[in-house]
Amino acid sequence: MAVALKLRHGFGAIARKLHYVRLTPFDTDTAEGRAHERQRRVALSAMASMVAKVISVSTALISVPLTLHYLGAEQYGMWIILSSLQASFTFADLGVGNGVLNQVATLYGRDDFEGIRRVISCGYAILTVVALAIIGLFAALYHLVPWFEIFNVKTAAAQAEAGPALGAFILCFAAAMPLGIVQKVQIGLQRGFMASLWQCAGSVIGLVGVLVCIKMKLSLFWLIFALMGQPLVAALLNSMIFFGFIERGLSPRLRQISLGVMRAISQTGAMFFVLQIVAAATFYVDSIILAQVLGASQVPVYSVPEKLFSLIATVLAMVQAPLWPAYSEAVARGEYEWARRTLRNSQIFAAGFATICSTVLVIGGPTILHYWVNGAVQPPLMLMLGLAIWKIVEGQGNAMAMFLNGTNQIRFLVVLSVVTAVVAVTLKVLLARQFGISGTVWATTIAFSIFMLIPSIMHTRKYLLERSGH
Repeated sequence: MAVALKLRHGFGAIARKLHYVRLTPFDTDTAEGRAHERQRRVALSAMASMVAKVISVSTALISVPLTLHYLGAEQYGMWIILSSLQASFTFADLGVGNGVLNQVATLYGRDDFEGIRRVISCGYAILTVVALAIIGLFAALYHLVPWFEIFNVKTAAAQAEAGPALGAFILCFAAAMPLGIVQKVQIGLQRGFMASLWQCAGSVIGLVGVLVCIKMKLSLFWLIFALMGQPLVAALLNSMIFFGFIERGLSPRLRQISLGVMRAISQTGAMFFVLQIVAAATFYVDSIILAQVLGASQVPVYSVPEKLFSLIATVLAMVQAPLWPAYSEAVARGEYEWARRTLRNSQIFAAGFATICSTVLVIGGPTILHYWVNGAVQPPLMLMLGLAIWKIVEGQGNAMAMFLNGTNQIRFLVVLSVVTAVVAVTLKVLLARQFGISGTVWATTIAFSIFMLIPSIMHTRKYLLERSGH
């Protein structure tokens, strides 16, 4: 009987969650209706994000053997380098995109659509200027720098293609800055599912472009345009349809540009930029430290299982990211109880999901790695345990970060992040020397828990208590 009741309760909970997966919006005239509508948009955005991720990874996997067989060894090396740069330059808009997102989400909570239009116009203005500056600087340096030396290519064919290929990369990268504003606006308006669906279209268009280039036997220059330029067509179409038909009242206008709003976006964006740089310094230096302390041969022993565990963080990020604008809108309306309840549920979900997945990977990881890399990597148990605990802690930290981002407490996050980075990097070196390869991940967990997670939880609890009147 007890088992039947638990099953009924479990299925009831699932049914309540599926209730939000629908295209028809809820009535937003009441606080309860707005809460349901937020949950609906969070659910749709998370699902669309997962679909976009699957399609993006799939198209990337399909393109690897195609380009590997089509390009020569050195040209393929340049292709891989530029493809990697595309993924790692997500913060190169100087944080302006996230600044626009935060402003739009807050103004949406106040129903200030005129303010949103000003923010959008100013966001386009800032990133257009930045994009033109990047293109102008590259054009000025183009004939002065031997670009092939950056890639360290030796053959004449590869050297001849280095400059044009990098030029295609810079042009597409710069154009992506202003064209990416529409996605930040959609996320800020809690319509991240629209952005994700257009990303799916961009991935497919990019793959088709690569196939056409290979079929026509075009150079690396055109392959880069296909990889990065074709998805920009989807971004342009997204902008035209969203601002031209769906939200015509939010379409950017020159007369809406305001120096004061531009300054506010830039200030918020600068803090996000610092956050992104500090995060990169904190979480992505492990391989460099291990190479310096223990030798390059030890790096794969750490990096391969780390990639396996990173899938946990990827899934959690897709689920948690839509909560950022939802928190902004809820807090702007003074609906703190919804924010408190949602944050708690987000933490519970993150803890449960990360614990289950980490346990499975600790137990089954050696077998998975045996088949994945043919036994080339045999990580120690302490490393696997360290990665498991880190993913649980990281999931909690990301849940808190979404709330702090959404409530515009960026300065607080910057201070904690800088302190965490200094302590973490120092500990990584010390513990790697003392305990070997597992030392770096334990150092990250210790530093992050003490200097980021615990203060964030205490600060958020105080923030919600003060505003909820308890």
